[in-house]
Amino acid sequence: MTSLEDRILYEDNHLIIVNKLCGELSQGDETGDETLADRVRAYLKEKYSKPGNVYLGIPHRLDRPTSGVMVYAKTEKALVRLNEAFRGDGVHKTYWAIVDALPPAREEVLTHYIVRDAKANKSTAFRKEIRGSKKAVLKYTLLSSSQRYHLLGIELYTGRHHQIRAQLRAIGLHIKGDLKYGAARSNSDGGICLHAREIKFIHPVRKEVMTVTAPPPHDALWDFFAASLDQSSAETAPESCL
Repeated sequence: MTSLEDRILYEDNHLIIVNKLCGELSQGDETGDETLADRVRAYLKEKYSKPGNVYLGIPHRLDRPTSGVMVYAKTEKALVRLNEAFRGDGVHKTYWAIVDALPPAREEVLTHYIVRDAKANKSTAFRKEIRGSKKAVLKYTLLSSSQRYHLLGIELYTGRHHQIRAQLRAIGLHIKGDLKYGAARSNSDGGICLHAREIKFIHPVRKEVMTVTAPPPHDALWDFFAASLDQSSAETAPESCL
């Protein structure tokens, strides 16, 4: 596993922002498995020789099979303000998703109504509002294509449970590796090809605009798409993975 220090995207006295790997828990759950938060606390304790417990606030989460930008607060003041930003409209999040079919349009705003099944840990997106549903809105843009897969850039306008996964499935698209939402097969690492690419927000203390970008995981397909967006460093990947 890549060392935590190599995955730190930003750190100051108030925040630490890390590139989460597929399969890592962003915070604790019923499995009791070690979390990214545990690793961050251990890193801070060792780096700053802190006695006792290390404070770490968690203002948001990412699904376990998802990778990308994860923000933690190092102070209570920062956490309170970040919580307000994440609950409101103070955070702008962009994702990358690799899907198995061309979307119906090159760019589109999707509006659905999400119903969460807590027992199955799964959500379903409906076209019309139904009892118990919550409105879910996102915008996707087709960024690049290979022979078999397509890279979407996704802007979230609401933050619902499994929103991207459920809304894409509702229009006939499946994120590579996402068996729960209809993908044909799993990925070798057990993750899915959904990556929290960028986050933009106002720093909770310094009040400056923060934009933090996370490089996607390294494998042949992700590397191909990343290179396809940077023509000066275009690469090719084996046909079997494209």
